[in-house]
Formats: sequence, C-alpha cells, structure tokens
Amino acid sequence: MSRKKMRSSVTARPFLKWAGGKMQLLPQLRTLYPPELAAGKLATHVEPFVGGGAVFFDIAQRYPVTRAFLCDANPELVLIYRVVQQQVEALIAALARYAGEYAALGHDERPAYYYQVRDALNRQRPEIAFDAFSNAWIERAAMHLFLNKTCYNGLFRLNSKGGFNVPHGRYKNPRILDADNLRQASRVLQIAEIRRGDFEHCAEIVDDGSFVYFDPPYRPISKTAHFTAYSKNGFDDDDQRRLARFFARLHRETGAKLMLSNSDPTNEDPNDAFFDDLYRDFHRHRVSAQRNINSKAAKRGPILELVITNYSPHSPISNP
Repeated sequence: MSRKKMRSSVTARPFLKWAGGKMQLLPQLRTLYPPELAAGKLATHVEPFVGGGAVFFDIAQRYPVTRAFLCDANPELVLIYRVVQQQVEALIAALARYAGEYAALGHDERPAYYYQVRDALNRQRPEIAFDAFSNAWIERAAMHLFLNKTCYNGLFRLNSKGGFNVPHGRYKNPRILDADNLRQASRVLQIAEIRRGDFEHCAEIVDDGSFVYFDPPYRPISKTAHFTAYSKNGFDDDDQRRLARFFARLHRETGAKLMLSNSDPTNEDPNDAFFDDLYRDFHRHRVSAQRNINSKAAKRGPILELVITNYSPHSPISNP
C-alpha cells in the first residue's frame, strides 16, 4: 500500500470533560503512534476503554482509518456516545434546555438545580434499558452532559450502586452546550461501532490491520488517589494483570499494533516496578503529564505516565 497523506483538518474534540483525558498528551502520543498509521497500513482503530475519546478523535481525523471499534464497560458512557452518534440534533435541543435554565439562575440558586438534575438521573437509572436504544436515552445523555460541564472538576464517578455522586462545581460561566462540536463529533463517530463490554470483547475485531489503544482506569499512584471509580465495579490490580495478559495475547496472535497508557508508580515509589514487570517484554516509554484533579493545589503538577507499545515507534516500515 502506498503512503497516504496525513489529514490536517481536525475539528471535533472530546465532548466530555474526563479525568485523565489525553488531550494534553496528544503531541507526545503522536510521536509514539506506529509509523504504519500514517502510511495507511492500519485501517481499523480500536479502543476498549473509550473514556473521553481524545485519541479516537485525533486518529479518526488525522489518519486514513476507515472504521473504528469503541468499547467501554460503563453503560452510561456508551449511552452518551451512541446518542451523540445517532441523535445529535435531539440531544442538542435537550441540552439547550438545561443550559438555558441553568444560565437564568442566580449563583446561589444553581447548586439546588444541579442536585435536582443529579437526583433525577440517579432515580431514573433502574428504568433505563441500556441494551436497547430509546428516546429516553436522549434525555439521559443530556442530563449527563449538563452534569459533566457543571460538576466538580469534570469528574465521572459512580458509587457502588452505579449512582453519579460528584458534587456541584460552582463554575461562573460553564460552557454547557457546544452544538458545533457535538455535530462534528457525531460526524466523526459515523465510522465507529460503539459497544458496551469488557475490554476482551475487542478480540474478535483485532487483526493485523488494527491499531489498538488501551486507556484503562489508571492504577492509583498513592493511597489517597482514586481514579478507578468510573464504573461501579472499579478496576483493581488483578484487572491490570488480566489486561497485561490480554495485551500479550493480542501481540502473539494478531499482528496488531498495540499501545497502552497507565500511571507510573515510580512517581511515588522509585522501587515500584508493577508495570515495568508486567510489560517487561514490550517497549516502555515515559511521558510528562499535568495532574489537575488532586484536591490539594500544591500536589497538582507535572508527573510521569507510562506508555507501553508492542512496536518501536521509530522503526522503518517494510513494504511488501
């Protein structure tokens, strides 16, 4: 296959604020993408933990991929993505209502409105059929997006019962509705199959023409850091080990190009080689990230994150 020109037009951005989102890391991650991506040798992009979707939107608009498989274990997140993909105009109309009502309130009235919407979202949850698209999904996606733009630090956190439990954020002028970006995101999502499920479900899709990017819930780097509660079941060290085994299995069996991000335990303990041991047979890279979600301002600052690849990012491409 001849080398294809990389696209330069990037208009759609992630529509969710997401703790651990990759927007700030994209310039560094691009240097670690497989060379075959720009060469047009990888037509399928796969993300088993879609999260905020920054890498998907970057790759889908910059590189000549023709299909994507986006998966996540969080049913609420999958619901939002599918509504943006399939019913973006109805979503915009519903979200505009929340944005208008919120903007009309005084600063002291806004917390009560926020908690009213949050309570309604949580009460409604048992009535939602997460496996069957319905009009109820549109309203629920609008509530989620409203809460995401007005909650504390843009966190997406669920309690053990699956209820959204992030407090009000008290922003002065939050941008609740960005209709143009939602429309652009919907356009880009047309190449994607969006599915709810465990990360191992992607095995049936992955082949030697795939680039798979894993962005699992990060392993906490300290006893007080908890970044894994994006689903009610969490993601513990046993899950991290299972993911590492799956990564190695895809490497052995598919010929796909694989990339994985996670926290770097050596930020807190230079002797903690948890991920270096798990991925000892692969390329390990460290990139600099800005930590913004710590409740203590003094602990917000640059840290290292790990990026694991099953290829050398700078290897020459062999032409068949």
